[in-house]
Amino acid sequence: MNAPTTLAADEPEDRKGRLKDLGGSQSDHWNNILANQALQSHWVKNSSQEDRDKQLNATLAALAGIGPKDELEGMMAAQLIAAHNAAMECYRRAMIGEQTFEGRRENLAQASKLSRTYAALLEALNRHRGKGQQRVTVEHVHVHAGGQAVVGMVEPSGGRVGTKTEDQPHALGYAPREEMRSADSSGQPLPVTCDE
Repeated sequence: MNAPTTLAADEPEDRKGRLKDLGGSQSDHWNNILANQALQSHWVKNSSQEDRDKQLNATLAALAGIGPKDELEGMMAAQLIAAHNAAMECYRRAMIGEQTFEGRRENLAQASKLSRTYAALLEALNRHRGKGQQRVTVEHVHVHAGGQAVVGMVEPSGGRVGTKTEDQPHALGYAPREEMRSADSSGQPLPVTCDE
């Protein structure tokens, strides 16, 4: 039977954040474990010691370059590096000259999945950092009598060629128009739309 393990969640020596640039945490235990996980995502079996050292230093530089601000960003940064490493290894294997057609196809399929995973992780990281696509929701619109409201992209109708919308002023609101008299004798004005 294993001896019980004592865990300390708030060791003062651990909370110095010396490695925060790598894992985003004030806990250096966390940052160290995360950096090691990212380092172990490399395929280094056939690398010389010099190449291995370059790969490992590049991984630490990549973590610092991504600059995680908290533990969640640290995890995403490590996964980004792992997904990139795995995708590049699959691409490399697909390009081996002696590779079978099936081996090439399988490696390219895996590389494609890993590349999509990488893109999804990057999008999640950007959303977490507030760099995602912003949306504005309009909940209440009041249009008074005689006014017009437009929501969304407006393109000129009628197939006009050469119309440059970027040169035209864009404003929403009421634009007064000349009234047309109706055919009836009471003289009530008829509403006219802009395209008619």
